[in-house]
Amino acid sequence: MSVPVLVATAEREVYRGDADFLVAPGAAGELGIMPKHTPLLSALQPGELRIHLGDHLDEVFVSGGFIEVQPDMITVLADSAERAADIDEAAAAEAARRAEEMRDSNNGDIDYARASAEIAITAARLEFLKKRKKR
Repeated sequence: MSVPVLVATAEREVYRGDADFLVAPGAAGELGIMPKHTPLLSALQPGELRIHLGDHLDEVFVSGGFIEVQPDMITVLADSAERAADIDEAAAAEAARRAEEMRDSNNGDIDYARASAEIAITAARLEFLKKRKKR
């Protein structure tokens, strides 16, 4: 038995398919979701979304957003999302470096909250890539 899954951002659909098990980075910790799950709405933190169907695994990095679970549908509305295969590790490391540099600069126009949030997202993206390499 499987359940349809949709992962989308404001700009595009990132994933559409079925899952017999999904793991999402919920605001209070990892969420494990199976078909016919009790309805649920949760904020997401930056991290990996693992979509299992049989022996196949699809991995998507989400920078935050929301997940809505219904017994017959799982919808992820992400702030941004990237399939694992589409992430450029060098570009992710460079983005993390730039965010830290922006936060640490002496420029009076710096939005520290925004820079810190960007650092958290880029750090989570790099951790996602590191975990994926170990598998």
